[in-house]
Amino acid sequence: MSEQRPDPATAPTDGTTHFGYQTVRTTEKAKKVAEVFHSVAARYDMMNDLMSLGIHRLWKRYTIEMSGIRPGHKVLDIAGGTGDLAKAFSKRVGSEGKVILSDINASMLNVGRDRLIDTGLTGNLEFVQANAECLPFADNTFDLVTIAFGLRNVTDKDAALRSMLRVLKPGGRLLVLEFSKPVAEPLAKVYDAYSFSVLPALGQLVTQDASSYRYLAESIRMHPDQDTLKGMMDAAGFERTDYYNLTGGIVALHRGYKL
Repeated sequence: MSEQRPDPATAPTDGTTHFGYQTVRTTEKAKKVAEVFHSVAARYDMMNDLMSLGIHRLWKRYTIEMSGIRPGHKVLDIAGGTGDLAKAFSKRVGSEGKVILSDINASMLNVGRDRLIDTGLTGNLEFVQANAECLPFADNTFDLVTIAFGLRNVTDKDAALRSMLRVLKPGGRLLVLEFSKPVAEPLAKVYDAYSFSVLPALGQLVTQDASSYRYLAESIRMHPDQDTLKGMMDAAGFERTDYYNLTGGIVALHRGYKL
């Protein structure tokens, strides 16, 4: 299936965009992405563990260690899903800090909220349904903005990056944890075979929804590679941008600052 991939560099400019390997109207993509995550929300964490063999927890731990978060800081976790990062940040910022878990998808946000309420860690947490392209927060609000495995689903990534920059305080940082391009060709071939054979089969077995996991595999392939995303962050106005390849580039953590 991977040989049928359209070229991400030739993104449509006629009011359409990519939804996985499909071309859809720009106004329809958010709805289609929402349908995917409504379908998988209830078993999202289980599928993450199965798909990554638990390695996603190490990727998130690395993100937390790179966050520079201290007591009293304000954090915005975009596309925060079931709350893994928000839970860790809540413990680090303490009672004087604040963490906002946001997601455009109500089903994912509800799962994350219920999960965090069950842990008792809600004293410094808020939950906001929000679109990354037009964040409903004041300028210069947050010390840290994170988005983990969510940017590839955003329709207008450039607008989202500019919105993230706007809400950061001067000196604040953005961390983007996302699937990326494996740096070694043999690994890329194995990863392609795994993504388009094993992931849909797991999705069908666990969630009775193979098509959503085929979309997720396609969306990863259509996401900008490491250097392209770094260039997009530069163009949005971030400074001192860099990235770190994890698990051979299957995932990359991008970092940028608002100076």
